[in-house]
This record gives sequence, structure tokens and C-alpha cells, in this order.
Amino acid sequence: MNQDMSILHLVLNASFVVQFVMALLVCVSIASWAAIFRKLFALKKVHALNEEFERDFWSGSNLNELHAAATQNAKSAGPMERIFASGMREYQKLRERRITDAGTLMDGARRAMRASFQREMDVIETNLSFMASVGSVSPYVGLFGTVWGIMHAFTGLASMQQVTLATVAPGIAEALVATAIGLFAAIPAVVAYNRFARDIDRTAIRLETFIEEFCNILQRNVATQSPSGH
Repeated sequence: MNQDMSILHLVLNASFVVQFVMALLVCVSIASWAAIFRKLFALKKVHALNEEFERDFWSGSNLNELHAAATQNAKSAGPMERIFASGMREYQKLRERRITDAGTLMDGARRAMRASFQREMDVIETNLSFMASVGSVSPYVGLFGTVWGIMHAFTGLASMQQVTLATVAPGIAEALVATAIGLFAAIPAVVAYNRFARDIDRTAIRLETFIEEFCNILQRNVATQSPSGH
């Protein structure tokens, strides 16, 4: 007895519940891949912008000029540049209020940069939790479809007088396709999540290091009463 065991035939002949699970997993997989590519390009852009600003910052440029440029290009600036701008802005506001205490100046600038850092990290980590959810939940959704499909297949066999491998195989194969699609959705999401989480941790460390280094520069400027350069 020859039967069509192609993937398309198995999907089309699966029960409604299994087909619904498959369709759901395909949609989740498409959304996951879209999120992966968006995050890949976004992290590359963040890295390039941070590299560019850090190169300008350590080239000996005037702090006020850097701050003016960062303020002017706020929408297109990278996370490091926006963090710098928030710290410099708070520092200048405190100086304009005739505050000369080094501790007050440094605490204000550091708090502003830490708040900006948290906002930037929230943006950078966008879609990361979605990938984690896809990677952890998709296999179980596929397994649910498989279990339901196998139950449906055996229920249909109960009325048969003679059961052979040829009669059992199609129903089980249809059900197993759901698990395969679940794994197809989960594996790329898990791999991408691990890769992006590592890259984001490195970016966070780099930004935190910059905050401390910039605070040291401001500390020296407080001592010399000259925030114009470093």
C-alpha cells in the first residue's frame, strides 16, 4: 500500500488542532527570524556608533564641542554619545547654579549617566525576552500538537479490525511534524538569544567603563575648575 508521506501531504491531512499548532509555530518562527535580523542590524549599528564616538572622545576633542555635537545629533547618536551628553548636561547645569562642591557635581553627573545607561540598555535588550520565550516554549507547543495528533490517530484506529504499520504510520508522522516545526522555531531563537545576550553584556560593560572614565575626567576638571577640555 503506497501512501504519500511528503511533509505537505502530512500537514494537509493532519487534524484541525495539529494544523492550528503548526500554523501558530510557523508564525512564531517568522516573527522570531524577523526579530533576529532586526536585533543583528541594531547591535551592529550600536557597535559602530559607539566606536565612532569613542574614537572622537579620546582624540582630545573639546568636551563642550562634543556635547554640542551630541545634542545636535541626539536622534542619530549612539548609546555612548547619549550617555556622555546626559552626564555633561547635568554637570553644566550644576556649574551654572554656582555649585562648586566636587562630590555634588560628580554625584549629579554620575546619576544622570546611570539613568541614561538604564534607558539605553532597555532599548538594546528589546526583543531579547521574545527570543527566550520562543526558544523555551515552542518545543512544548510542538509536543502538544504531537500528543494531540497521536491521540487522534489512535482514536481513529480503534474502529479498525486489523491494524498494521501502514495504517498507524501516517497518523503518527502527521503528529511528529508538529514537534519538528516546534524545534525549527526554537533552535534559531535559542542560538540567537545566547549570541545577542553575550554581545549585549559586552556592550554594557563597555558603557559602564566609559561612565567611570568620563567621571574621572570630570573629576580632574572640577579640580582645575575648567570643564572645557581633557
